[in-house]
Amino acid sequence: MASFKYLINSFSCFQAATILVLFIALSISVHTQKADAQGSSCSAELSSLNVCAPFVVPGSTNTNPSSDCCSALQAVHPECICNAVRVAARLPAQCNLSPLTCV
Repeated sequence: MASFKYLINSFSCFQAATILVLFIALSISVHTQKADAQGSSCSAELSSLNVCAPFVVPGSTNTNPSSDCCSALQAVHPECICNAVRVAARLPAQCNLSPLTCV
């Protein structure tokens, strides 16, 4: 648990949210068959963001996203991203951790 808190504190808010979105995308993709048609679409869209992972990891030397990352991000509906970020923001509380305080 301490390492998770250190990890969260060392990220910027955007980086933490993006990594959580990618994590959620991977988790959701496992359950795609159980989701309804709209949920499946959002799951697939979020899963496509895996190509952006190298650009949001702290300490990465890749500062400019690839065209694949930009294309994947453009294909995701904003509501899908916002819902994933809302869910991700609730994770610390559900794990009995302090809420994120992104600066």
